[in-house]
Amino acid sequence: MMAAQKLPPAHLIETLPRVRGRLSADAPLAQLTWFRAGGPAEVMFRPADIDDLAQFLAQKPKDVPVTVIGVASNLLIRDGGVKGVVVRLGRGFVEIAAQGETVTAGAGALDLNVALSAAEAGIAGLEFLSGIPGTIGGGLRMNAGAYGAELKDVIAGATALDPQGKRHDLALSELKLSYRHCGVPEDWIFIAANLRGRKGEPKAIAARMGEIQASREATQPIRARTGGSTFANPPGHKAWELIDRAGCRGLTVGGAAVSDKHANFLINTGGASAADIEKLGEEIRRRVLAQSGIDLQWEIRRIGETLPAGDRA
Repeated sequence: MMAAQKLPPAHLIETLPRVRGRLSADAPLAQLTWFRAGGPAEVMFRPADIDDLAQFLAQKPKDVPVTVIGVASNLLIRDGGVKGVVVRLGRGFVEIAAQGETVTAGAGALDLNVALSAAEAGIAGLEFLSGIPGTIGGGLRMNAGAYGAELKDVIAGATALDPQGKRHDLALSELKLSYRHCGVPEDWIFIAANLRGRKGEPKAIAARMGEIQASREATQPIRARTGGSTFANPPGHKAWELIDRAGCRGLTVGGAAVSDKHANFLINTGGASAADIEKLGEEIRRRVLAQSGIDLQWEIRRIGETLPAGDRA
């Protein structure tokens, strides 16, 4: 009598360790992104806390890729979705504590909430975070910045988990931060950061944050389906000016368009696919290169699989 053939798992989720958080198969991602476009995660993992995430990393099959997302404000997920496990840091990673001139924040904490906590504690120097629509973890990964400052100016240190779930406390020098770049390996996951400001008057801090909000309202399409600044500023240049000079303001591809309000913002006008948005970005790069000789580099992070042309809606 022949032995029964052992069938492979029907889905990746069946090969993963048990967790205290939540695992979801074929989880939609589009509505989590500011662009409101893109395919699903093969598996979505929302860890309960740091220990849950560390144990998962230590026990998962080594060949299963892991991708971390925050609030997906500067992220484009391609229409074919993301293979492996997508980790979204939630409630267990949003704690913020202010003491003296230092703010400790979980990687899932919103930049705005960190700025507000600092303001309440009379800590100045972190106001610029109120103009960055993301999380501390995402900001660390790209050394996010706005309004004359960036994370490397205020970071005192950070904590991350390596691919095996081991915890590492990193000094500023070990982060190797530069313009829109972090030198920590891509497969390490930031879980917390220490930010250092200076003593200030809460009213003056609040006033500066009000100025930043007013500036954003006046100059950026913040109420549109957008992914924030699309391209990094090349040395000595502003990306939006190069895009304008190349005649790209208002340019469209499918449901994607260059914002009339700020040329370095792409927007989903209602029915754009991720492919539309990426194709528009690449057309901008082509036109800017032809007009100025400058090769724009994407600031928006692009992840996932593209769909074959025949499978696109």
